[in-house]
Amino acid sequence: MQAHADDITNWIRDWQDGDAAARDRVFTRLYGELKRLAAAVLRSESGHDTLQPTALFNDALIKLTLAAQAPAADDRKHFARIVARAMRQVLVDRARRKLADKRGAGVAPASLDGCDVAFSANPEDLVALDSALATLARLDPRAASVVELRVFAGFTIEETAQALDIHPSAVNREWAHASAWLKQHLAAPD
Repeated sequence: MQAHADDITNWIRDWQDGDAAARDRVFTRLYGELKRLAAAVLRSESGHDTLQPTALFNDALIKLTLAAQAPAADDRKHFARIVARAMRQVLVDRARRKLADKRGAGVAPASLDGCDVAFSANPEDLVALDSALATLARLDPRAASVVELRVFAGFTIEETAQALDIHPSAVNREWAHASAWLKQHLAAPD
């Protein structure tokens, strides 16, 4: 397992040095795992009935490959977080396009009650969550990363802890803090 992780870390570094073949090796090796993350994202949210996991994942990869530089990933876990962020951006961009078609539907902000985020993923909620998450990221980057991995990548507490290299109890604290902050921020009138 360690050799596998070392290979991916080396390939990511080679990709950052401009090796397109290394990029392809990273995508090939991680394809199944990252596609599973895309499926988890779509399962956890409604409102994306026409978007398939493969399309979400491929759109995220296109976003990454069209960038001027390879993602500045340190290792496999960091790369997974970057892909999760790209998936978030794809979903938010899609929501913004829907909002451009119809504005002001009067939908209430997303609920963050309970341990799991009950998020409807309608365009208004998704754009509001993205804006709130960007603000949270400036104030508390680790809490924002926890939310991003839990909501947009569908990670469990344990998977989030591994991805961020922190203890699961720290993930629980960050999750509780971020959920409360987001709930308050999303409920506040503009």
